[in-house]
Amino acid sequence: MHEEDSSAGERAVEFFAAYPAGHAVVPHLRDQLDIDSMDFLNFLIALHQEFGVDVPESDAGKLGSIDACVGYLEQALRQRAQA
Repeated sequence: MHEEDSSAGERAVEFFAAYPAGHAVVPHLRDQLDIDSMDFLNFLIALHQEFGVDVPESDAGKLGSIDACVGYLEQALRQRAQA
């Protein structure tokens, strides 16, 4: 794994650690964070800017909870490290 990927992974953990673990039971991330669709788009852009992970429109629905976001980031960072 590249050093920058490790650092990005650590930042992801720190970023999402601020949210209680029980958030995963809420139906959708937008409800968890009380944001509208434009805010969710800005959230996806922020993920890209912070971690260098592109989230294609077809994958946006996979980010339905904070746990799903962490898993998506972990997988994307792992794939990038293996490339």
